[in-house]
Amino acid sequence: MASLRSLALDLGLSITTVSRALDGYQDVAATTRDRVAKAAAAAGYRPNSAARRLRKGSSETIALVMPTEPGRFYEPVFVDLLSVIGERLAARHYDLMLLAARPGADETAAYARIIKDRRADACIVVRTRRHDERIAMLQAAGLPFVCHGRTETRTPYVYVDGDGETGFREITSRLIGLGHGRIAHLGAPDVFTFAELRARGWHMAMRAAGLADDLKTICASTEEAGEMAASALLAGPDRPTALICATDRIAIGAVRAAQAAGLIVGRDIAVTGHDNIHASGFTNPALTTMELDVRSVGESLADKLLCLIENGMPDRPGEIFQLRHVLRASSGEAD
Repeated sequence: MASLRSLALDLGLSITTVSRALDGYQDVAATTRDRVAKAAAAAGYRPNSAARRLRKGSSETIALVMPTEPGRFYEPVFVDLLSVIGERLAARHYDLMLLAARPGADETAAYARIIKDRRADACIVVRTRRHDERIAMLQAAGLPFVCHGRTETRTPYVYVDGDGETGFREITSRLIGLGHGRIAHLGAPDVFTFAELRARGWHMAMRAAGLADDLKTICASTEEAGEMAASALLAGPDRPTALICATDRIAIGAVRAAQAAGLIVGRDIAVTGHDNIHASGFTNPALTTMELDVRSVGESLADKLLCLIENGMPDRPGEIFQLRHVLRASSGEAD
């Protein structure tokens, strides 16, 4: 099997240049990196992972602390996102390490261990909160990180997010155009930035149309909570004709509540969600929802993080992706 030394001799390059080319350093010309990569593949060269980590002074590991309660990162669609991120990182010899922790003291302790023991070269922060202590914690430690979602911190940070505000403004305006005047919003806990942005989009559309925006309730991102919240709204004296839900799981519960109230979803009342989880296409009727391009988001998260580790702040520290609306029968429409 080829060694680093023999590969360097065959290419007429120094061992240092070959090593740095294989590690993807930008101070090596792109043509040289490509030439070395092709020669290594042809020779069947496999780098010694331990030696490479020692040379680079890094763990070649990216940490992601998974929250253990329903919310922004609980939906099944994010398994696909993790796959995209892991695939992108692996191509650059980084491993994705997943840790689980309850929000609060357990989560803080998990980040503290990552920082103290330098278990990872960087972190991906998920389910961002409006006032997120994790941001200050990582910045103070000097550990690179990228957020999946935004926060209200004034300190510059790197993030990738979906445009929930525009998405919910557009879906609300669409329902208003279909003749709905009493449109309620079933929001997720507003400690999370995504919940605040989605609610803001609904508010904007209602106010722009001169309609009352007093029908709002907050619940956990579960089917059970969605059912309870929708049942309470539908039991009121002036019940809504449409329910715009912060997540698909809330919306699935809302559909059940509407049916229990004797309403035909899609005719008597419209229901919409967000995430386009697999189950949303199999509710009765199928759920109108919206979604992000998971591959684009995952690749952007990984690329920005790699840039932070190897080159510093990326050219575009923040990137917001537009949502795609998936129109189905629950809103009285279909693809």
